[in-house]
Amino acid sequence: MRKLAFVIVGTAALTLAACNNNNQDAVQNAEINQPDADQLNELANQAAMDAANAQAAAQANIQNATDQENAAVDNTVNPTDAEEQNVSGM
Repeated sequence: MRKLAFVIVGTAALTLAACNNNNQDAVQNAEINQPDADQLNELANQAAMDAANAQAAAQANIQNATDQENAAVDNTVNPTDAEEQNVSGM
């Protein structure tokens, strides 16, 4: 049993030793393709401004619709006193 454990640990150690972690070409390619911090900050600021403008426009639309609804002409006709008295005859 000890020999089997020793073989497994030895095989795992050799497998890990065979891995090459110094692949600088892949690291450099990944670094080249990434935007720098200033570009990311500018994109984040632009997205925040777009969201704020969209929210302000939506609020303005809601306010305009509310104002138009409140300003609508009241077309209802109030009954006269005689018409109100006539209701009791129904």
